[in-house]
Amino acid sequence: MNLFKIYTGCLKIQSGTMEERLRVVNSIVKCLNCDTMKSLRAILLLSVLIISVTVGHGQQTQAIKELLDHPQSDTIRVRLLSQLASTYYFSNPDSCLFYAREAIDLAGKLNFPAGETSALNAAGEAFHFMGDFPQSLEMQFKALQINRSTGDKSGEAKTMDLIGIIYIELSEFRQGLSYLYIADRMYDSFPNPTIKSFNLSNIGNVYEKMNLLDSALFFQQLARTKSTELSSGSLKSLISSRLGIVLARMGKHAQALQYYHNSIQYAYSVGDKINPTRSMTRMAESHLALGQKDSAFYYARMAFASGEQLSQKLQKRDASNVLIKLFRNNHMPDSVIHYQDISIALNDSLFGPAKLKQLQLFALNEQQRQQEILQEQERYKNKVRTFALLAILGFFLIIAIILFRNNHQKHKVNLLLQDQKNEIQQTLTILKSTQNQLIQREKMASLGELTSGIAHEIQNPLNFVNNFSEVNKELIDEMKDEIDKGNMIEIKKIADEISDNEKKITNHGKRADMIVKSMLQHSRSSTGVKELTDINALADEYLRLSYNGIRASDKSFNAKTQTDFDNNLSAGQAGAGKINIASPDIGRVLLNVYNNAFYAVTEKRNASPFAEATADGDSVNSDYHPTVTVSTKRSADKILISVRDNGNGIALKVLDKIFQPFFTTKPPGKGTGLGLSLSYDIIKAHGGEIKVETKSGEFTEFIISLPS
Repeated sequence: MNLFKIYTGCLKIQSGTMEERLRVVNSIVKCLNCDTMKSLRAILLLSVLIISVTVGHGQQTQAIKELLDHPQSDTIRVRLLSQLASTYYFSNPDSCLFYAREAIDLAGKLNFPAGETSALNAAGEAFHFMGDFPQSLEMQFKALQINRSTGDKSGEAKTMDLIGIIYIELSEFRQGLSYLYIADRMYDSFPNPTIKSFNLSNIGNVYEKMNLLDSALFFQQLARTKSTELSSGSLKSLISSRLGIVLARMGKHAQALQYYHNSIQYAYSVGDKINPTRSMTRMAESHLALGQKDSAFYYARMAFASGEQLSQKLQKRDASNVLIKLFRNNHMPDSVIHYQDISIALNDSLFGPAKLKQLQLFALNEQQRQQEILQEQERYKNKVRTFALLAILGFFLIIAIILFRNNHQKHKVNLLLQDQKNEIQQTLTILKSTQNQLIQREKMASLGELTSGIAHEIQNPLNFVNNFSEVNKELIDEMKDEIDKGNMIEIKKIADEISDNEKKITNHGKRADMIVKSMLQHSRSSTGVKELTDINALADEYLRLSYNGIRASDKSFNAKTQTDFDNNLSAGQAGAGKINIASPDIGRVLLNVYNNAFYAVTEKRNASPFAEATADGDSVNSDYHPTVTVSTKRSADKILISVRDNGNGIALKVLDKIFQPFFTTKPPGKGTGLGLSLSYDIIKAHGGEIKVETKSGEFTEFIISLPS
């Protein structure tokens, strides 16, 4: 760590928080072991610096001068000169300008913009305190130009703040406020309580001069809150003084006096003589407002003497104006004339024709410079536009060439694509024909299964009709014999039996007729017309048809069927439990799902390693019982139909394909792969949903959801 870094660390001890001070002191102490600190002079100088930053302004200035006698490099010398200049612009503006100009010249030779802007800021503040506002603005605008050219946002924000303060002194409040607010937004990127507090206090100062006292009080109090993080110093003195001014203008002179006293104490703790002059002037005004003339005279004379000693023209003028009021109230015309002459002279030196001419000339030069900058920017934009236009023209030329080549190639490709299109069209025609054949085959297979189920279902009542017809024939022969014998009692018994059998024949005949009509209704081509349907009856009917159809084609087939129907779907008044569907279409869906379930349990039974041969030569598994369970349930505004089998389940890798057309897990010849696809389309057309749950080796469950 070099000597300059040690010095800047010492400055942090003065301005930082307690935690920051301890951290910096620890780092400085560790440096005592490094090579650069081995000389006795350096160690003694370090001690002086650490003490000086905590003692006062004079020692600090002396320490910087000691460092200037032994600079590490030219850039460090520039920084030290700028720092020395900034320590003087409160107390001795002439000395401040001397060191600032030396720093500016050296920084210019070294091409060291950061050091040059720092020195320009210090020089601008010196001119400001001397009341030379044109020179002050010139210094600050030079610094602003360098900050912007180097991209130094922190330096730019600080300079904007200082420019805003000068415009406030010139009563250009709106212009000054715009600079301060720009600086405030930029400060948000550099969290520093010192500069943030200073900026907020400056904004509050503008509002006070614009007679917006509530806004002024708000910003001064906000600045005071921010400044609590700082050690005592000039900034706290400035904020306290400005708070007192706002309160005094609001008529709260007692509170204002307390803030003025605080301001003076803060200033004296760091050797600041500028802020006490302002505070004493304002204290004189508050004492005058409270009728305390002696105190008012005392502080006004103190402020005037301090302003005269420090060459503070503004403060001296303000103190003169207060003294004029006091002497006029005491009827002392000689003194009034004396201080009026001083006030007028000071006012002329600050804002007289010569100064106004300088300001106007500076404003004109600055306006001209800004105009030149705008013109240069416009010329640059025109160049950019020209190059951009040429680039665009070149780009479009390249595009045109590419498009021409592409068009030529496209013509060739189109000819090739036309030939391929013709081939694809022929292939598509063949595929459509094959697809229609497969769909027809699927329909015929379903019709065959339905027909087998109908035949098996109608066989039972027909057997009853045939059997009772044979019995009646025998009973008639017996009745004839009894007639010949004249046994009337036996004749009546036989007649009663014949009558009972006839009733049974009639009932079973009607049952067969009902089955035939019902099956014809469900097997005919669907018109898509929806009607109220008992879903429990439909599910049960097609379950029996599917089971009997498979039994008709495979005598060895045997499976257990279980039903769990929601009785609420069939109970109540007419139509209460029914849903509006195209029953033939839903019947086809159920038949397809039932057939798949029975196929799955049959495959699991036949593939079991524990299968045993029956007397008919079939293999059955004594530990496995093929079971298909059908259930219905109402859920909110939906009807759920669940078909669950305890077969082998569906492999997860093909689960997302089962509803695709022509996809089947059955061996060739066993299925077309269209059953579930057609079922999916039918359910979707009804506004429903069909999904599947499965576990390999254990079960498969199809769940059909239909709107109720």
